[in-house]
Amino acid sequence: MRWLTSLAARLMPLAFLLIAATAVAQFWLQHAPSGLAIDGYLDSASAFLGKYAWWEMGVSLALWMIFFMGYFRERHRVAYPDLVDGSRIMDILDRLTNRSALEAKLASQPEAIFIDAEQLAIALKAKVIGQNGACDDMAAQIRRRLALKQRGKPVGVFLLAGPPGTGKTYLAKCLGTALQRKLLHFDMTQFSSGGHGATQLFGSAKGYVGSDVYGKLTSGLRDAPDAVVLLDEIEKAHADVQKNFLTAWNDGFVTEASDGKQISTTQAIFILTTNAATDALQSLSELHANDSDELRRTSTNALRESGFAPEIINRLDRIFFFKPLSGLDVARVVALEIESMIKSYGLNVSLGGIDPEVLYDMMRRQGRLGTAASARDLVRIAEESIADTLIEAKQKGHTRVSLVTVDGRVIARPET
Repeated sequence: MRWLTSLAARLMPLAFLLIAATAVAQFWLQHAPSGLAIDGYLDSASAFLGKYAWWEMGVSLALWMIFFMGYFRERHRVAYPDLVDGSRIMDILDRLTNRSALEAKLASQPEAIFIDAEQLAIALKAKVIGQNGACDDMAAQIRRRLALKQRGKPVGVFLLAGPPGTGKTYLAKCLGTALQRKLLHFDMTQFSSGGHGATQLFGSAKGYVGSDVYGKLTSGLRDAPDAVVLLDEIEKAHADVQKNFLTAWNDGFVTEASDGKQISTTQAIFILTTNAATDALQSLSELHANDSDELRRTSTNALRESGFAPEIINRLDRIFFFKPLSGLDVARVVALEIESMIKSYGLNVSLGGIDPEVLYDMMRRQGRLGTAASARDLVRIAEESIADTLIEAKQKGHTRVSLVTVDGRVIARPET
């Protein structure tokens, strides 16, 4: 606009002369005396100027309008900065805020992501045994929430409730693998003290020991903003530690205590697990299986009665109920744990290479531990039963083995 105003100002004298000449020509045509020697020339010039009088007047008027518009804009530049350069919104932002910082923040907002819920569910069910309903529901929830372009909160805050050893922790790990996201795993029993537990996760304020190092959670989310954050046995954490997560779930950030920096949580998935109110939740999940609203209401009441803070419950997006394992589902879990252990020693298991007697014995031993038994107990039982024979097989150079029971002992035999 400035260059146009400048051009109009330069052409303004010429426009003035044209108007004056046109006026003189019109006057001459109407009032000129006759008999002059130059009558012919003046008549021709006057006729020419008169013919284009309206065009000259229009151009001149346009030039004057452009000039005065430019003058008005320059005169009110300070009073009305939002009218400058034709960019009303951005000029307001320049005047009232840090536009560059705002643009950077908007650029960091998560984009909508579309995943195949069916394929995700299949991947989860292939690993997490006996919890098909929870796997299907989890896949559907993740798909819906990732598709939201503007969230302002985490992708999801999900509570997995149920007896120990049913696959809650394992589901979170499998979810991270399936989505190709880093897993940040925190055993919340280690954060049962208020102040110390909070500093481990969220950092220490300046002047305190460790203030030069970020907390475990804040550093993890800083380096992997889209991580799956697993808070195992959340009910065991101190109440003050739990409350530190409220801004993460409600406002979309956590604050690092050492420097006050806000770390975004809008791309993260929070998975909480609990063993609290197991019996009550199991009964409610069966009683209200076809009424999701009533199940949500009654299950949150059960969690509140078991000690969960209301502000934590209110920020849960979904509660998933895990069923106790029985029969062949237990055998499947045992078989998967054995296969994982064999691979951890650099070996492979032969097709059909686990003697049913081996599985049955481990299932029986875990069953004696009662409902308090967990996957960790199963790993311990497997280590006691097969670790030594796997080490011997590896030392002998075997690569693929079968497990059989001989005189009450498990033996790793090489594939023939």
